[in-house]
Formats: sequence, structure tokens, C-alpha cells
Amino acid sequence: MNHIPDNLLEGWEILVVDDEPDSLEVASVILDAYGAKVHEAGDGAEALALMKRARPMLVISDLSMPVMDGWRFLSAIRDDADLMYTPVIALTAHAMPGDAQRALEAGFNNYLTKPLTVETFMENLVLVLMQIPMLAEHINI
Repeated sequence: MNHIPDNLLEGWEILVVDDEPDSLEVASVILDAYGAKVHEAGDGAEALALMKRARPMLVISDLSMPVMDGWRFLSAIRDDADLMYTPVIALTAHAMPGDAQRALEAGFNNYLTKPLTVETFMENLVLVLMQIPMLAEHINI
């Protein structure tokens, strides 16, 4: 992929939801480096409350979390008239055959796998964002 501009996500508010501090930190640091304002939550319940205040334009959510997992979190978003159209990307270490299809069928807009690395995270994210029409128009590469 061509060089990704350092300000690619300038003006974006992105919520990252993950119970693993390392994954949360990697995603947040990288997104911040590309200009995004990053909100963090450790589970779906915390994230849902934060979404109602912050109204991010994108959510990246782990699937396996305590309290409220990513599946229930997505369901709560899709059931809320104010939040239902927010793009949500599933993030999981469980890259089992069929998981991507299951996530898409559940209503996630797309899917990324862990581990998150500095080398591949933004390239993979940009490819995913380009497939979400309401976000692709904001990507200039």
C-alpha cells in the first residue's frame, strides 16, 4: 500500500474496546499517531455508556470480553436508534474459519484479527475502512 498520510484520521473520533491492555494501547497509540481522537473502554458496557456521550464515527471492538462481550455490545448498538448506524469493526484473536462470516452476519461492518502490530495495523485498517461506504469517502490515499 502507498504511504499512509500521518493525518489520515484527523477529525475522527474512534472508540477502541478491548479488555487486554496491550491491544488497547497498541490500537490507541497508532490511531492517535494518525490524528484520531481515541476513546478507550475495557468492555461493552463501559463502551456503550461512552458511545452515548462521545458519538464516535467508528468503533473497533474485541469480541471476547468480560461484563459485556463484543457480540452483546454490537447488538445493543444496533438496537439503539441513536447509535445503530455507527460502523463497528470486530477485533479478535479467534481467527477461526467462519468467524469473519459470523461477525459480518451479526452486523459488524468488517473484521480485523489480533495481534495488532505497528507494522500491519494501519494497512489492514485502511483496507477495511475502504470497504465501508460511509467511511471510505473520508479516506484520502
